[in-house]
Amino acid sequence: MATIRMILNRFEEGVISLLLAAMTLEVFVEVILRYGFNTGLLWGTELTLHLGAWMVLFGASYGIKVGSHIGVDAFLRVQPPAARRVISTLAVLGAMCYCVLVMIGAWAYLAKMYAIGIELQDIPVPRWMAHSILFIGYVMLFARLLELLVRVVTGKADGFKLPDEAKEGIKMYVKRGAGGATAPGATPDGGEVPRP
Repeated sequence: MATIRMILNRFEEGVISLLLAAMTLEVFVEVILRYGFNTGLLWGTELTLHLGAWMVLFGASYGIKVGSHIGVDAFLRVQPPAARRVISTLAVLGAMCYCVLVMIGAWAYLAKMYAIGIELQDIPVPRWMAHSILFIGYVMLFARLLELLVRVVTGKADGFKLPDEAKEGIKMYVKRGAGGATAPGATPDGGEVPRP
């Protein structure tokens, strides 16, 4: 089981990296063509848009895994562990319900696009295929939320792994020498530099 999870994690990281690299390369080529040769790729903007959408929606589930989503948890942090687990369980269930609603809507949209059979505006790719990340991304997000729900219910976690930006800011402040850096035009003791 651990090997399968490791393979899936590596696959997920690889796809996100590949999407980011492809989007960066495409935008770089587009800028060179536009500003260097006064031309461009007809399909460049549409490709960048779709690569970005795939990267964001693919990366949303990865963000839950690594704890990179932004959240307000000041109220949650002051609660006792049992209350944190209950509140987190409700929050995860709410997020899972949202995922189900989006998946239902995405499935209906993709089914219509498949039935109509139209392609993207500038790229000869079926629209349902290019937009399938709407469904795939939320299925992956639902799976990560389900995994988190199991960890919260079993007591292995007490909520989302959210970054504590205040604590990280204090660590950076202390690491720099408790305000060792001074503002421009100020002396180390906080006074102003006299002007001539």
